[in-house]
Amino acid sequence: MKLSPKLLTFLLMAQCATTFAKGNADTIFFGGPIVTVNQKNEEVQALAVQNGKIVAVGTKDAVTKEWQAGNTKIVDLNGQTLMPGFIEPHVHIMVTSVFEGLGLNLSNFTLPYDTLDTLSQKMKAALKNVPPGGWLFGFGVDPSRTTPFMAEFTADDLDKVSKDVPIFIVNQSGHIAYVNNKALELAGVTNKTPNPAGGGVYVKDAKGKLTGKLVEPPSYLPFLAKMPAPTEAQLLGAIQGTLKKIASTGVTTASEMSVGGNFGVDKEVAIYKSIFAKNASPIRVRGYLFSEAMPTGKTSIKPNEGDDQLRFIGIKYISDGSTQGLTAALNAPYSYPKNSKWSGALNFKDADIHASMKSYFDQGWQISTHANGDKAIDQTLNNYSKVLAGNPKPQERRLRIEHFTVNNESQVKKAVKLGVVPSFTIGHVDYWGAAFNDHIIGPERAKRIDPAGDFKRAGGKFTLHSDTPVSNVGPLNYVSEEVTRLWQLPPQKVLGPDQAVSVDDAIRAITIDAAYQIFADNIVGSLEVGKQADFVVLEKNPRTTPPSEIRNIKVQGTWIDGKRVGI
Repeated sequence: MKLSPKLLTFLLMAQCATTFAKGNADTIFFGGPIVTVNQKNEEVQALAVQNGKIVAVGTKDAVTKEWQAGNTKIVDLNGQTLMPGFIEPHVHIMVTSVFEGLGLNLSNFTLPYDTLDTLSQKMKAALKNVPPGGWLFGFGVDPSRTTPFMAEFTADDLDKVSKDVPIFIVNQSGHIAYVNNKALELAGVTNKTPNPAGGGVYVKDAKGKLTGKLVEPPSYLPFLAKMPAPTEAQLLGAIQGTLKKIASTGVTTASEMSVGGNFGVDKEVAIYKSIFAKNASPIRVRGYLFSEAMPTGKTSIKPNEGDDQLRFIGIKYISDGSTQGLTAALNAPYSYPKNSKWSGALNFKDADIHASMKSYFDQGWQISTHANGDKAIDQTLNNYSKVLAGNPKPQERRLRIEHFTVNNESQVKKAVKLGVVPSFTIGHVDYWGAAFNDHIIGPERAKRIDPAGDFKRAGGKFTLHSDTPVSNVGPLNYVSEEVTRLWQLPPQKVLGPDQAVSVDDAIRAITIDAAYQIFADNIVGSLEVGKQADFVVLEKNPRTTPPSEIRNIKVQGTWIDGKRVGI
């Protein structure tokens, strides 16, 4: 039977009415500022949710008149602020779960700084919790935030903690680790062991003897292979604890940037799929597979595999190390120690990383590259130019550079031209700004770290992240830091005022622009009709709060698909 145009139009309208039936919203929110982060950056009075999606935003009278029914739940914000759920574009959920949930957490983001002695005492106290045959495994030693400056553990130092229990302690950056002689013995690493591929280094002294310092994750593998693996229940419990902790900060979507980096790609993909199959995650997750954990050029996981709850979208490379760890690849030497000729090192040869990138790029994967130093940024941008060659719309691939720490203005312009979206660890300014300025790279380079201001002026997008466990998840803290650029160590100073942006720009970096970066801006990142009802309720409106106080605003509730997350 052929339908008339009028009848066809009526049926289509009826179908839409069934999907979003006016007068029958599940929940309506009003009574406080509702910050939409739409293109006009509007604030509205009310928002209605039906079947997990936003169906109306506008005035209280209009929304309630059209959408309120007898069974509609009414939420009065009582002056609190409703915003889009925060997007955390760069976290390491699995690593954080292992380091903080199963290991000894030595991280210290407060003052005063630790000393090697206070850190050693914490390790000694933790020995009682190590079972027979176990390892003392910890995370969070940070020489750039230790008194005296840049004090580091040697194998002999850690032997004073224990000669019998193998010790493996990861630096706060994640790019360096420290082991005692027992750990070296069990791992089979000797003075003659060659350095592993991918930038790994077993550091030796002038006489060729191992110091106990390891550089870059490939050097960790012999040690991790000898450690007792956590049980499935222990690991899942730690992961769920980390996911809940992230959700408690108002984050509704996060990107796991190193899938496969701990237990292999297949196992970690299976772990995440299992968690989401049980509806056991309070947040959405986007996954990036760790390049060094995968066979070159092929994987059983397909680009964009998954759904709006869990989706695997990218391949992640680590092109250099840590700036505060003095392993990031710079074009000019570090300022510390004085008269240093060391400028860090690249983890890959140009041809090798390009060949790998192009293979995955051609398959349809988004490419993300960790590049802290300007030499690593140069390498990354040059390779991105090659893989994008002939592509008339490079912006559509949304290639990423993680951290983009030490940089120059020409690199910013080139990145914007290629459609590259960087993500800044803004904690570099907060926790390490004084060290960068006074010691590690000097004032001229330090004032340009995390160049949000330049990206804004050049017409590009940028995002902000924690890189947890490198720093703690806290999007409101990122906003405060991006706007003020105050470093933590007294006397506090503004590091690079030219790179500061407005509160609204910083909010976009943790909402709609972060959603754009991970190909999720069609479903989250702003409060607009048709998008998922993912949002956060805040004690105060960050748009009207003094920038330095935004980090202190309390998160009152996190909502996904219109339902409050139990955290």
